Amino acid sequence: MTKYREILRLASLGLSQQSIADSSGVSKKTVNRVLKRAKELSIFWPLEANETDAVLSKKLFPTTQEQASSTKRMPDFNYIQKELLRNGVNRKLLWTEYLEECRQSGDDPLMYSQFCYYIQQDEQKRRATMHINRKPGEQIEVDWAGDPAQITDPDTGEIIPAFLFVGVMTYSQYPYVEAFIDEKQRAWITAHVHMYEYFGGVTRILVPDNTKTAVIHNNDWYNQELNTIYHEMAEHYNTAIIPARVRAPKDKPNAEGSVGVISTWITAALRNEQFFSLAELNQAIRKKLKAFVNRPFQKKEGTRYEIFRDEELPLLAKLPATPYELAEWKQATVQFNYHISVDGMLYSVPYEFIKRKVDVRVSDTIIEIFYNLNRIASHRRLFGRKGQYSTVTEHMPADHQAYLEWNGDRFRKWAERIGNNTCKVVNAILASQRVEQQSYRSCMGLLKLADKYSDQRLEAACRKALSYTASPSYKSIKNILAAGQDKTDTESQAPTAASTQNNHAITRGADYYRR
Repeated sequence: MTKYREILRLASLGLSQQSIADSSGVSKKTVNRVLKRAKELSIFWPLEANETDAVLSKKLFPTTQEQASSTKRMPDFNYIQKELLRNGVNRKLLWTEYLEECRQSGDDPLMYSQFCYYIQQDEQKRRATMHINRKPGEQIEVDWAGDPAQITDPDTGEIIPAFLFVGVMTYSQYPYVEAFIDEKQRAWITAHVHMYEYFGGVTRILVPDNTKTAVIHNNDWYNQELNTIYHEMAEHYNTAIIPARVRAPKDKPNAEGSVGVISTWITAALRNEQFFSLAELNQAIRKKLKAFVNRPFQKKEGTRYEIFRDEELPLLAKLPATPYELAEWKQATVQFNYHISVDGMLYSVPYEFIKRKVDVRVSDTIIEIFYNLNRIASHRRLFGRKGQYSTVTEHMPADHQAYLEWNGDRFRKWAERIGNNTCKVVNAILASQRVEQQSYRSCMGLLKLADKYSDQRLEAACRKALSYTASPSYKSIKNILAAGQDKTDTESQAPTAASTQNNHAITRGADYYRR
């Protein structure tokens, strides 16, 4: 910009136009034009402090737009800036609404190019006063703070570092801070879950650093690979992860800037206090954080909390019904008994997947098993003694399911339908072995004899066998039926005529004594 103030100052010293041109870095023709125009407008040195080169430029050589705007209605720039932050609102829509307002009030409106020009000029002024060019509730930047806090071991007196997680709302610069004992995956995910609960909602975009807990591969801007667990968490909260570029801190300037502020107002402010647990440290951090977010800005009105509460919180997406539960992914091979082993416990899988490699999602409460990204089984996680089984009947082959249904009560009910003697034999067989399950095959074989011979013959055979012994076997019953002995059971025959005539006759007969 032309140095109008300098030209007028040097002219007041009586210097020639050529000398003024050489000193001000402009042409002699420009010096002549400025002095001539200043004389016409009666502008002479000394000038007021607020009469800058920009102000003098408008006075001396106003543009056509500035001359025309003096007779036209100017838009409400505060309203325009607020509306432009809303999704789907652009300058063309606002200009159309502005034209309608001018028509109703009878004012002369600006053309679209003039409308955009003045909005741009107003945005530049706002940018100079720390205006954040982000939509409210759109983005959160997250990172680990550089300087850790400290915890004292109450038993040994050892100083243990506590790492600070920082999450910052980009628009309002409203922060969240929490201390963790390490920077591993569980701490990283837990910090995000607590952060969303603290903010009371979710933004559309999440901007992390290039830590391995967030990004596995980020060398190529167009081919980024996110950490599986981190991506799963983003899906749960329905947010998009856009990692910052490698060695590009300006991609998340609010998080980087807040890290320095947090180090001063929280970490440094607590340097003379001693904490014996992580809970004590985080409680002190919350108090300092509350005071920090209610401290007024230095270069604009309001506080971080007020801007967040009034402009961002209403625009945040709702939290899901349940918070994200951290899960670990593993690989396992389905064994021949159609189970996989996870942390010493065994969980069933449909038998069709025997010898297949499957992906296992392990959370604190649930075990989920996937094959080619499709979930094929899920179990409640087992704890305690190693070697426990969690088996779903539907995962077993049909013959295994049938065997699983065998039990003593089932055999007893089956035998009762055939007859009382059959039920006695089944009870005797079930009691014949030390372990009841060892007798299931004999019971099954016995009851299946009814299909081959009939229920009546099986009942008769059991009655005959019980007349010999109190504990007949399956083999003895089978031999009776095969020999047809059940048909000649003397116990079932009617009494003889001689016995009916004299109840007191010698039952052995004369032939017995003749021998």
